[in-house]
Parts: sequence; C-alpha cells; structure tokens
Amino acid sequence: MFDRNHQVYIAREIVQHYSQLRQLQPAEQTILDLLSNEWSSMKMLDIGVGGGRTTQHFSRLVKEYVGIDYSQEMIAACEKRFPPSAQSSSQSRVFEVVDARDMRQFEDNSFDFLLFSFNGIDVLSHSDRLQVLREVSRIGKSGGYFCFSSHSLQGLEREFNWKNQVSFNPFKTYVNLIMFGLLRFFNRSISSQQIKSSDHEIIQDESHNFRLKQYYVRPQEQIDQLTADFDNIKMYSWKSGLEITNQKELSINSDMWLYYLCQIK
Repeated sequence: MFDRNHQVYIAREIVQHYSQLRQLQPAEQTILDLLSNEWSSMKMLDIGVGGGRTTQHFSRLVKEYVGIDYSQEMIAACEKRFPPSAQSSSQSRVFEVVDARDMRQFEDNSFDFLLFSFNGIDVLSHSDRLQVLREVSRIGKSGGYFCFSSHSLQGLEREFNWKNQVSFNPFKTYVNLIMFGLLRFFNRSISSQQIKSSDHEIIQDESHNFRLKQYYVRPQEQIDQLTADFDNIKMYSWKSGLEITNQKELSINSDMWLYYLCQIK
C-alpha cells in the first residue's frame, strides 16, 4: 500500500496538480486565525508539503519554516515555486525530502507547530500512522501544536448507501450513482456492515481516479490514538471550518474528512 501510494505522488501530472493549488481549506484558515498572535515566534514543520499550497500562507508568518515530503518530485516543485531569492531577510525557509515515519534528522523538541494537511497521514498503514504520531510527539515541543486532517469513516458510511446518492436533480443522481458504483467496485471485499462496525478501514477512494488507498477512521478512534502523546484535542469541520464542540454536532457530521488540532504533552 505504502509503495503504491508513493508512486502516485511522484507522477508528473500529480506533482503538477499539487503545484497549482493555492487556497487554504476552511479549517486551515480557522487555525491560521486562531493562532495569529503566536506565529511570529514559532518554528514550523509542514509535513507532506506537496507542491507548496500551505507554504505561501504559513511561511511568511512564522519565525522558521521547514517543509518536508517523501516525494523528491514534490520538494523539487516547492523549491522551484519558492526560490531562496523570494525570501525576506527575516524569513528562514527550507525544503527537505523526509519520510514522516522516520524524522531522525530533527532533534527532540524542535518545533512549535507541526502541520500534516490534506489527509497526508492517511496514505500510510495503521502501524505507520501510529509511528508518525510518535515522531511528531518526539520532535514537537511540549505545549506545541499538531494539526492534521484525516478521512472520516463516519462520513464514508453515507457514501456506501446508494439511497443517499439520489436527489431531485437527475443529472446529479446519475453522476452520484456512477461514483457510487466505482467506489463499491474498487472496494468489493468491504461491506456496508463492515464499515458500520469498524474503527478504521483502508479504502480505495476516488482520489486521483481511484489510484490511492487511504485510511478512514472514526473520530473517537482518532482521539484515542492521540491521547497517549497529545492534550487539548479539538476537531474542526473540513467544510465550514467551525469547531465541533459536542457529541451531538459530531453525530450528525457527514464531512468526508475532519481537521484535528492538539497540543503535545
């Protein structure tokens, strides 16, 4: 799974796609605003930086910025997009090829803010994912922040029910049912009941024309994975950017992914 997903992220058309992205997602903008008084003193690690979508928003605010990716091609795209000459004298910005599962080149307690956006952590297996969390905890400073997004198994439940693909718009219904058929075809071994009863699943979803297998997790399971090394765990809607503050809000949430913000113990 890991090698197959990696091959997607070194493909030229995929690198080009990520290099053209510009906007923050709503939850990312919320967190950018939330910590506005702290950025100028922070050293930031942008994990899975891709083509630099988040670089343009965060690197100009923080004291030091390091962007990493396990794709050499993505890092080359970042270096081309953000050449050293474009930095101001007060900025420190570096890009490196690094695997998030093994960040030994960074010392313990190195970063104030670590970001793993766009569900980058989901292209890894369950055990590798837990290893990333341990590495983040090691290189992040106590009291520092970790923010990441992850696919929601709760949101996927809705997609696995064909009745939810029907609307009053015939064309929309047609498109939805086609995508539903492809989703079920590429995940033939997974039943709706299995989705309902699982804490996490590996799903071959529509990302990049069903080329990726990704980790989907229930929000409570994700919180449980974080509690050993992180405190003050908060969840944000991907669509609205609003914090999910209680169980009722969470139970009706149908976002396909959620953002998590927590502090390192």
